[in-house]
Amino acid sequence: MTAEYWDGRYADIGETRVSWFQEVPESSLLLIGKVSDSHASVVDVGGGASRLVDFLLERGYHDVTVVDLSQQALTAARARVGQAPVHWVVSDVRDWQPDRTFDVWHDRATYHFLTDPQDQAHYWNLVHDSVPHGGHVVISTFAEDGPSTCSGLPVHRYSEEGLVAALGEGFEPLQTMREEHMTPAGEPQSFVWLLARRR
Repeated sequence: MTAEYWDGRYADIGETRVSWFQEVPESSLLLIGKVSDSHASVVDVGGGASRLVDFLLERGYHDVTVVDLSQQALTAARARVGQAPVHWVVSDVRDWQPDRTFDVWHDRATYHFLTDPQDQAHYWNLVHDSVPHGGHVVISTFAEDGPSTCSGLPVHRYSEEGLVAALGEGFEPLQTMREEHMTPAGEPQSFVWLLARRR
């Protein structure tokens, strides 16, 4: 999982044909909207060229950070929203060292690419360091009956209970749910979602 690999995927396929593309990120917007308003700081981890940033800006959010290891993906998103107040960070989440905290940590389908236990532990340490008390985590992964690979890479699948367990101590689960996502190619994919509050 390298920047060159994902840059190549976006360049070859295009942002609207990757399997995770959503014209409207309904589940993300629903869960973020439950726990925040436009004054909240939101980080979209692995956001790439996702449309989530567009919708957050439309809803008045003015402290949005998008992190992705693909410059190609972030360039596509930035071209859509122009000079909007967005912080663009080109970084692998395994290397990223934010210098601030965020009211909402959002991750749709990045965490499940971390199949190494050390990378998983580092990810959750980063979440704990980046989300203050009273802040929230909105995260989605492939469900247990979802694909075992994505874009040619292995993934770690989770049940709702397994995702709660992975989050660990210090967070209060508020909601879990399933989502049946239809890829641009017409293939169904099962996801699980977790919304949690930092104690």
